[in-house]
Amino acid sequence: MASVISVNVAVPRLVDGIGMSGIDKQPTPVPVTIAVPGDGDSGVGGDEIFEKDVHGGIDQAVYAYAREDLDTWQDDVGRPLSNGHFGENLTTGGVDVTGALIGERWRIGAEVELEVSSPRLPCNTFARWMDEPRWVKRFTSRALPGAYLRVVAPGTIRAGDAVEVVHRPAHGLTIGDTFRALTIEPALLPRLIDVEELPAYMRERAIRRTTS
Repeated sequence: MASVISVNVAVPRLVDGIGMSGIDKQPTPVPVTIAVPGDGDSGVGGDEIFEKDVHGGIDQAVYAYAREDLDTWQDDVGRPLSNGHFGENLTTGGVDVTGALIGERWRIGAEVELEVSSPRLPCNTFARWMDEPRWVKRFTSRALPGAYLRVVAPGTIRAGDAVEVVHRPAHGLTIGDTFRALTIEPALLPRLIDVEELPAYMRERAIRRTTS
């Protein structure tokens, strides 16, 4: 069954060369409130974002990553990766996060509904946190980015809640397609332009790169 394995919130800490960061997220045993965030804020109660100019807000309210993909990375880096280690708020099991469609909606538990917004693009903070050689290049090449989600219906979630896909758009553009288009397969960029559920800045980037 598709489910939330853990709900993870930030444990603020200093990251070398970056400063204070909320990328280190740890599982919480208590129910967590999910709500539409303000600019630069998290949609997850108790979570904290420090780089508000590039993270958080409506289109990045919640970040989900599949436990199956973390397990793949464990084999690659040769060390355990705990739930939340990639900075994800939701560590999922049995959910095809990379194959999720932009605009796909997930019902989590009895109340919460989230909408798949965009893939995570690797940044310097992530690279510093992982402390792995050529991390951005490796993460990009593998193309397992995880998904940012918007909050459609707020409420409370907890570890063990079921995840049900309740809506799938007809356009067919997945998280994986979008990530590859923006990174290693620019030939895919035209597919992004007319997908209204994609954040405006990503559509605008696709337009610039296909017309320049």
